[in-house]
Amino acid sequence: MQLNKHDKSRLTEYLKQFVSEKRKKRFEEVLSERTAHIRLLLEDIYQGHNAAAVLRSCDCFGIQHIHFIQDRNQVKISEEIAMGSTSWLSVHKHNGAEESVIDVIRNLKKEGYRIVATTPHENDQEISKLPVDKKMVLVFGTEIDGISNAVLEEADEFVKIPMYGFTESFNISVSAALCLYELSGRMRREVKDYHLSEEEKEELYLDWTIKSIETGPLLVERWKKENVNV
Repeated sequence: MQLNKHDKSRLTEYLKQFVSEKRKKRFEEVLSERTAHIRLLLEDIYQGHNAAAVLRSCDCFGIQHIHFIQDRNQVKISEEIAMGSTSWLSVHKHNGAEESVIDVIRNLKKEGYRIVATTPHENDQEISKLPVDKKMVLVFGTEIDGISNAVLEEADEFVKIPMYGFTESFNISVSAALCLYELSGRMRREVKDYHLSEEEKEELYLDWTIKSIETGPLLVERWKKENVNV
């Protein structure tokens, strides 16, 4: 049963009575700094601890949306490393057999995102020089092969993290954390409207409230039966 905006607001108010004031205050604090200005896309990564570490970094830096392209690999996220971050993020899983990486990227472009491939390239720039004024999707490839040629052809920009040792690349979770530290910090200083829309904040507040209550789904169903005309 789909609820309209008014009913969702009523449901949220009903559920609030089952959540502590401390938790409600924390929801408001976190939502005030959540953003969809930057998204992450992970292409075919297969190590669950890497996926979990990236999710944890997204939550810490306030990045709400992360996309997984699952074509050759079906990653199983390590909840021990993720530390519950999956409960608070919008995780979009795309089955490669049904939706190719090109489809996903082109749909994100239609939403106004520019695609930034994190890989050494002849036209690359250092992460500290990448403009943050426009919405972006940072793309990370597999642990061994990196980003696919399909992504490279669709990418709008290329970025690298400067390195000064013998090792050719950072671990993917380290790369993501370094990029998000640099970009989210500059975004907050330089971009005025990086925040989530009020509608998305309300949707997330409701979702987080349900997840914070042990019997949340049961309470929702009971409320619907008593308050929504079918």
